[in-house]
Amino acid sequence: MATSPSAETIPGARSHFDPSRHKWRTVTGEPGLSYLVHHDYTILGYDLDANTLDMVVRWHPDGGHCPIHRHVSTTTVLVLEGEQHLWDVHPDGSRGEHRVRRAGDYHLTTGDPLPHLERGGPDGGIAFFGNHSPDGKLYELVDEEGNLVLDVTMELLVQDWKDNT
Repeated sequence: MATSPSAETIPGARSHFDPSRHKWRTVTGEPGLSYLVHHDYTILGYDLDANTLDMVVRWHPDGGHCPIHRHVSTTTVLVLEGEQHLWDVHPDGSRGEHRVRRAGDYHLTTGDPLPHLERGGPDGGIAFFGNHSPDGKLYELVDEEGNLVLDVTMELLVQDWKDNT
């Protein structure tokens, strides 16, 4: 029977994600929103020609969210630490059922039918996002009325990260 070595038996192996090894871009929102926008992200790697991008989002314990958005690409999510809290935002502005993903939880989406709010748990959270898109488009930022604010592409996100880290 074949076995795989554990992290304890591999010299120098790590069994956790170390945020201090990465450059982080802090995102904050405009005043006057009904929710706090505050999170950080780092880009682990990307290939714009292949339309792939891997990133990590970190939410702080202050309850800060990502801006309301709708994923339009195939996205893999793996919660690395803490929790990820999500609520769909319906066209009438009401919020859907509260969902919680905890460290170790995995999710795959080929695109969201509705935009959502997303934040960490009481102690914050860290999640990995693997993105694959045929046209480079990742997600749509929308306002609280559901109006499109910005199409976020891989190219735009990479440039924002480079300019602000």
